[in-house]
Amino acid sequence: MAKKPKTDPNYKIIAENRRARFDYAIEDDLECGIILTGSEVKSLREKSGMIAESYAAVENGELWLVNSYIAPYERAMFPHEERARRKLLVSKKELSRLWNATQRQGMTLVPLVMYFNNKGIAKVKIGIAKGKKIHDKRETEAKRDWGRQKQRLLKQSR
Repeated sequence: MAKKPKTDPNYKIIAENRRARFDYAIEDDLECGIILTGSEVKSLREKSGMIAESYAAVENGELWLVNSYIAPYERAMFPHEERARRKLLVSKKELSRLWNATQRQGMTLVPLVMYFNNKGIAKVKIGIAKGKKIHDKRETEAKRDWGRQKQRLLKQSR
């Protein structure tokens, strides 16, 4: 009898930007560390964060997560600002590649998911993306609808 794979109790998704894949064509993604204060980490452990309206930007040789929301932690002695700019940690090589993509190629840096990895450290997955036009969004939606309809037809034929 096969054993069930162990799920790691430390790995936990905090916030997901589900709309990003609809609004943008994701070319590549990158895992980044994030600098947080103690009350921010405690708040995120309670799953109270949002990255849906946020974006990442390279400014003055640093990568920043802008407009992300982390709810205030009730029992914090030193509370944090909810929509503060948070610094993301990447290597210099990756930073230059991201700067090149945004400044020269017209790409956008979109946060896809914020999570705690297997070691319990907060991470953000950033997507290097190009914005979709309206006709591209319609095409994506039509493909999704056809996939659903196909599944229904297959289910009915059984």
